Amino acid sequence: MPSAGPVSRRAVQLISLLAMSAAYVAQLVGALLPQVPLLLAGSAVGLVLDLFLQQRQPGLLSLLAKVRFDVTVRQLLRDMLIVVGLLRIEGIDPLGEQGPMLVGLCVLYALHFACQAVAVLVRRARTLPVVTRNIDASALRLSAAPPRLLARRQGQRLLTFSLPATAGLLATAASQDALWGALGVGLALALMLAGTVYLATWLLPGKRARNEQQVIAWLDEWLADYRPTVAMYFSGGTTSAYQANMWLSTLSTLDGKPLIVLRERFMVQKIEATDVPIVCFPKVSTMFSLENSSLKMMLHPANAAKTSQVLRIPTIKHAFINHGESDKLSSCNPYAKAYDEVWVAGPAARERYALADVGVEDKDVVEVGRPQLAPIRPHSGAPTGPYTTVLYAPTWEGWDGNPGNTSVVLAGENIVRGLLADDGVRLLYKPHPLTGSVDPRAGGANERIMAMIREANTRRSGERPGPEAAAELARRTAELDRLTSTSFRAAADEMERMLLQGATRGGREAAIAEATAAWERAHRASLPEWEHQIVTDARPSIFACFNQADLLISDVSSVVSDWLSSEKPYAVANTTGLDEDAFRAGFPTVSAGVVLTPSAEGVPALLESVRHPEKDQLATARAELKEHLLGPSDPPSAVRFGAAVTALCAKADERRVRMAARTASRGPSRPAGTEGAGTATGPEAVDEPEPVDIPDPAGTLGPVADDALPPGLADGPSGPDGSASAATVTRA
Repeated sequence: MPSAGPVSRRAVQLISLLAMSAAYVAQLVGALLPQVPLLLAGSAVGLVLDLFLQQRQPGLLSLLAKVRFDVTVRQLLRDMLIVVGLLRIEGIDPLGEQGPMLVGLCVLYALHFACQAVAVLVRRARTLPVVTRNIDASALRLSAAPPRLLARRQGQRLLTFSLPATAGLLATAASQDALWGALGVGLALALMLAGTVYLATWLLPGKRARNEQQVIAWLDEWLADYRPTVAMYFSGGTTSAYQANMWLSTLSTLDGKPLIVLRERFMVQKIEATDVPIVCFPKVSTMFSLENSSLKMMLHPANAAKTSQVLRIPTIKHAFINHGESDKLSSCNPYAKAYDEVWVAGPAARERYALADVGVEDKDVVEVGRPQLAPIRPHSGAPTGPYTTVLYAPTWEGWDGNPGNTSVVLAGENIVRGLLADDGVRLLYKPHPLTGSVDPRAGGANERIMAMIREANTRRSGERPGPEAAAELARRTAELDRLTSTSFRAAADEMERMLLQGATRGGREAAIAEATAAWERAHRASLPEWEHQIVTDARPSIFACFNQADLLISDVSSVVSDWLSSEKPYAVANTTGLDEDAFRAGFPTVSAGVVLTPSAEGVPALLESVRHPEKDQLATARAELKEHLLGPSDPPSAVRFGAAVTALCAKADERRVRMAARTASRGPSRPAGTEGAGTATGPEAVDEPEPVDIPDPAGTLGPVADDALPPGLADGPSGPDGSASAATVTRA
């Protein structure tokens, strides 16, 4: 059940808290009575449990830290109770024998705080004003990170280095011989002192990176040498990287020198494998290095609060390319009017913006198709094998939780039940990864659907591929993982990753495409032809599922628009409460598909039309709708997209010529580039807050952090969304 994981985790945390409390009680009782065995047991259990929780339950320890019961307090209390016990145990001189040990403990904690201060200085020194990937940054004197135990794990460091001291004190309590305590405390002091000194070596010039001014100067030189013309700009939360990743293959094929510009440090590692150089600008001030570069235009796959900041650079043109189109209102967000141009797939999106009347002028809408859809194979007729493969790919419940957003809640089980009832169907179930994140009913229905599919597989039998197929899949998986990821040490920090992810040799994306195709073949060969599949991992991709399937059942989402490039039959579940005519009128992507009611009673007839194309009355409508949604097939989308890039770059060049002429006519009193709105003099040089992660898979809202909005955007003349304020920055 969906709640089993959280309940189990809470149970472990509760048991851990009770065990820790019992250990302290045992220590206290053992120290006061005194009872040496109880004192030993309580101290040992408490220390071991704390070390265990550092590894397995960091969330629980974070909660304890919030109530000021952090690791330093816990260890100090543990040591104090041991000392109290030593004071009450007969045979130990409180002053003569324990005095040096108490002084040693105090020095040990002082060294711990000193080591923590050094760790903070090291981390700050290793935090660069920009983060790069696929760029040779060796000139910045990058170095490997210090051990994580010293630099980042202060709790684990204190417990580990205090272990000899605690063991020595307990040995003294058991044997009444102060020598053990002295040895233990002495060893702990030596370890803490050696660790502090070793960590401090990262502050020496040989291991310390360039300062901020030197880094920015290096970046300016790199930009002048690389001479980028087009960049993809992206800002988002931890789960939104897919919005940028879907454009990587298109970006890498553009003429000129493409660049990826990010704003969040964590996002650098969430961008998938690519040869395109990546630069992250956590601060607004450093980002304005782009103003004096050769960059002419930026592509924006999503809206975010920080997008408004880059729009203030007048020398760069901006095009909104979105991360998927559907009939949802979020596909024509008013924020789009802030860009110089809005690039859409086909005439349908142009009409959508016109009908929405959100301020996007028709002259600024450019139809470029969907170049990412090239891997999708076209319809080749009726299924030829013994099974009709059906892909059920519902979307999630959406941020508002409207039951009409997803079919999972009201229709999902009925759809799957109808498909499983047909012995000639092989089902591929690929739920949206955010299913259940807003509405628990969707999560529950999703779990029941997967249980139905697993049960249906138990009722089927047939030949299974041999072990050689699994071995081949494992080999292909390892090869693909090697190409698509970089292996880091656990202690690797941002600077070390920059060092390891320097300039590439090129050809990576071609190698990945070849390895991906080989993996997909091995994956299909490793599965029985008759077995239903639940697809929840990143592999196989949705496009790979498209190529396997003969029929799609989905909801109103960009999945349907992408599927239409194949011209294969599809169906859309209507859980909006509208009648079929109103549903088709309200959502044009449905017009060439079969509409299923929540009861899914139309599934048998749908399957019949797929198996017998002569009964398919929507083939012509699908071809027409494909062109309406995605534009013509000739010239190909990649060609149209490239032409749009060239045209917008030309507009940027024309503006620079005009500005240069105006500057020349005014004389040298004003620096070039200051005529437009928003130059590099305005933004504050502070780290931007991480945006709130608002999932928006089919729309364009993107992640929003209220305090990330710059002055003039949060309270612009159009209201709190700041649409009009953003629109004024590039319209000179």
